[in-house]
Amino acid sequence: MLILLLGIVFLHIAALVLLFVSTIVSVWTTGEMGTSDLWRNCTVDSIGHICNGASTGEWIQVVQALMILSIIFSCLSLFLFFCQLFTLQKGGRFFITGAFQILAGLFVMSGAIIYTVMSPGWVPEKDTFGYSYILAWVAFPLALISGLIYVILRKRE
Repeated sequence: MLILLLGIVFLHIAALVLLFVSTIVSVWTTGEMGTSDLWRNCTVDSIGHICNGASTGEWIQVVQALMILSIIFSCLSLFLFFCQLFTLQKGGRFFITGAFQILAGLFVMSGAIIYTVMSPGWVPEKDTFGYSYILAWVAFPLALISGLIYVILRKRE
């Protein structure tokens, strides 16, 4: 049982780290002339490295909010798991923990989908999606799987 709990916590922390990295690091799209992410666009020209704030479009603000919400809900889910681990009655299920983690997964999925659909109008065509964008997509199934495991998991009698 201890190994199972450690595995679940490791999966949750891995998803949380991926969410943090994908939200903070500035490589959602990358190209020859620079990178862009949720917060700023950086380009390289003859003057040097220039960074400007992200677009003022509403869609990028929605993606920012969804990624932040996914981090908040994932952190709350981990906190709730440890609280429920010590207070839940034997045989009880971790429904609240699972629901928060599933919501975190759905938030990151929604943010990544919106970025995928809306970024072609904002980013040059020759640019490609960067590793932060890919990490967001990897965090989605990890958060969803850990949330489903929490829902199925029972406290041992």
